Amino acid sequence: MYAIAIIRYRRPLEEVQEVTEQHRAYLRDLKDEGTLIASGPMDPRTGGILLLSVPDDDITSCLDRVRDGDPYVTFGLAQYELIPWAVGIGKDELDRIAAATTA
Repeated sequence: MYAIAIIRYRRPLEEVQEVTEQHRAYLRDLKDEGTLIASGPMDPRTGGILLLSVPDDDITSCLDRVRDGDPYVTFGLAQYELIPWAVGIGKDELDRIAAATTA
């Protein structure tokens, strides 16, 4: 199963930027474990978007863990919208990309 996480900043960008390196280190850890496929800021920079790979049998707790572990959340700088995504068209290609990110 895949999921989209939409991160919306709740504080001014200047405050968010003070924690950005911690947030990025956290995302690198998620990438290393195979949970994060891709991420990046919105344009304009009012938040960010994550593309995640989550286990079919543990979707909710995995997404909660992703959200709750983010320094942006622990410092009260952002909120997450977590959307499980049952990919239809393009799933085979996305599966190949996801597999390549964990190789």
